[in-house]
Amino acid sequence: MGEKENIQIHHTAFLISNFRSYDEDLGQDVYAKLWNSQANEKWIKQYLQEVSTEEVYSHCLRNSYFLDTIKGLIQENKIEVLLNFGCGFSMYPYLIDEEIIHIEIDKTEVLDFKNLKIKEWQEQNKIPYRKVHRIGVDFSQDYTHSLKEKIRQIKGNKSCFILVEGVLFFLDKEETQQLFSFFNSIQQKGDFIGSASFKDELRTTTAYQNLINFLNKNVSEKDRRNYQTIPDSYYHDLENYKVRDQQDYFKLSKKYHNPIRLARDLILNENFYVLEKIN
Repeated sequence: MGEKENIQIHHTAFLISNFRSYDEDLGQDVYAKLWNSQANEKWIKQYLQEVSTEEVYSHCLRNSYFLDTIKGLIQENKIEVLLNFGCGFSMYPYLIDEEIIHIEIDKTEVLDFKNLKIKEWQEQNKIPYRKVHRIGVDFSQDYTHSLKEKIRQIKGNKSCFILVEGVLFFLDKEETQQLFSFFNSIQQKGDFIGSASFKDELRTTTAYQNLINFLNKNVSEKDRRNYQTIPDSYYHDLENYKVRDQQDYFKLSKKYHNPIRLARDLILNENFYVLEKIN
């Protein structure tokens, strides 16, 4: 999994997919386990011990929340395209029966590996066939013009839901602003964004300090960042968008009947937002 026993940022996609596989009923992802491997077990065990054991359930709830949101919007005929920015090894296309257009965007090395495994599993009838357009991007580089044209050729003027989860933590404020400006440029009125991030106040918790300590100790030096937290006000102040729903780990635990196992200070409380473009 790692290079010189270090984790690179894109390798965190393996951790997240493994977490989702630990409780299929809660996470609703019956395919996440396909990404499990013994090579990842060391990092997963270490992460859960050193950061927070509650992370398993947090990532399952995140998957369920966005999956149910997307399914609901499809049933209401409000979206025709799902764009997943920083898709990692998420399996949303294979959990949705409806025939909508899927576009997945991530680092090229992630998508090359994902394409290889998906092709293998489809040939073995382990997952249903879905046509998924995958586009390799480096969010830290100037990607907007080229990516916009590639998306336009696939999406056209169809209504869309943009999902960005597990990404913003690794970006800085300028990169985040560029990303949401890009979303605004490719969406039309009535389109949606689903976003996941940590609030600023999480920085004072033991769980957050555990996370930073884990990353500083294990992530390769070239991949280390000034990890980002984002206040609610960022979403509420976004030009041309309105927050239609906002949840966090504790609210979703009540909704999906997930028992809280640790004290609040020991939980990485992630926040989830659904935005609708109003202009």
